[in-house]
Parts: sequence; C-alpha cells; structure tokens
Amino acid sequence: MTKQKILVVEDDKHISKLVKYNLEKAGFDCNVSITGEDALAVLAHQSYDLVILDIMLPKIDGFETCRQIRQDNKLANIPIIMVTAKGEEVDKVVGFELGSDDYVVKPFSPRELILRVKAILKRGKAKENTEENEIISSSNISIDIARHQVKIDEKEVILTQIEFNLLVTLIKRQGRVQSRDRLLKDVWDMDSDVTTRTIDTHIKRLREKLGKSGKLINTVRGIGYKFSEEDQV
Repeated sequence: MTKQKILVVEDDKHISKLVKYNLEKAGFDCNVSITGEDALAVLAHQSYDLVILDIMLPKIDGFETCRQIRQDNKLANIPIIMVTAKGEEVDKVVGFELGSDDYVVKPFSPRELILRVKAILKRGKAKENTEENEIISSSNISIDIARHQVKIDEKEVILTQIEFNLLVTLIKRQGRVQSRDRLLKDVWDMDSDVTTRTIDTHIKRLREKLGKSGKLINTVRGIGYKFSEEDQV
C-alpha cells in the first residue's frame, strides 16, 4: 500500500524532527523543507497529499507561501495545516482567508497534530470512495466529485478542499438552511479550533471564487447559510 506523502515546512530543527518522527511512526511518508521558497520548489516537482506549514519562516513567511500554493492551479487543492506560535484570532482568520484547511497553535501535542492530519486526509479519501462517478449541478455550476472539479458556465474554478466540500454540501442540501454548527460537523468532521467566524471566512472566499454565482449562497441571519435556486435570488 502506497504511503500518503506529507511535506513539513518548518525552520526549527527540533520541531521538524519531532513532527517528522511522529508522522512516519503513524505510517506517513514525510519530507521537510526549512523555507517557503524550498517548499514551493519541492511542490512544483513532487506530489504531496498534505502540507504542514509554519507561519514564522525566513524570507517569505507561511502566509505568503500558502497564498502562492493556492494561486497555482496544480497545487490549489492540496490540504494545508498551518502551525504557528501565533494564537490570536486575527491570525487564524488570515490563515483561513488565504486557504488553509486547519490551524494548530504551538505548543501542540504530536498526537493532536496526527489526528488533524488523519481527519483531513480521511475526508478527501471518503469522497473519492463513496462518490466516485458522481456529478452534481445546479444553476450554471457543475461539480465532478471524482476529479475535484468545479465549473461555472463550462469554465473551471479552482477551490480548496474545504471550499469544495462546503459547496458540495450546500448544493446537495439546496433550499435547506444549514446552521453553522451543522456545517462544522459535516464539512470539518472533527473537533478543532474551527469557529463560526471561520465558516464565515470560508463562505466569503467561496462566494468570491464563484463570481456572480456566489449570490446563490444566501446568508440566513442568526442561523447559517442556504444554497438557493436561481429564481429565488
């Protein structure tokens, strides 16, 4: 069985060594980059299933590294977990706005990190296995589940894993209001530091990427969100 590959981007040798050891002990194939530049170069030539990205890096920081990954169509859907000593709410929001899938604050336990890695990878794998040939559509949006491909009027839109999962969940439950708590449970499917504000940030990014079609995602004040039929907008 092929091991899933994880790239750890961390300039602290002690932390990277600890993370690498625990990931390999958990059955993953793990490599380490110490700068954002090196990580981007590695990702351009090698395929990885997930990136664990420190924010406080030399030269270009983790935020900028994340931004560049998300702007590259070939890399855009790689799950990213940001790891940092910064625990302020504003830093978490910035990380999520740039497209990270999860956020872990130092100091953290290796067990917690492994659980988050497994949860994110499990989400992607579950969709591959259970919805292999499924294609869903609504209005001018078409989603190919197996290919992780979203098209609007036949033009592809690049989404992160979380954005993709959010859109699929909302469209499959079209017309029904989804509370923020329900979306936390169904889209993130894990216990984490994800807050309702984080969901709002991801919805904002998703709407922006969908362009005019983003108006189909309606905010239900005090509750959550609903994907509406075009004639209801």
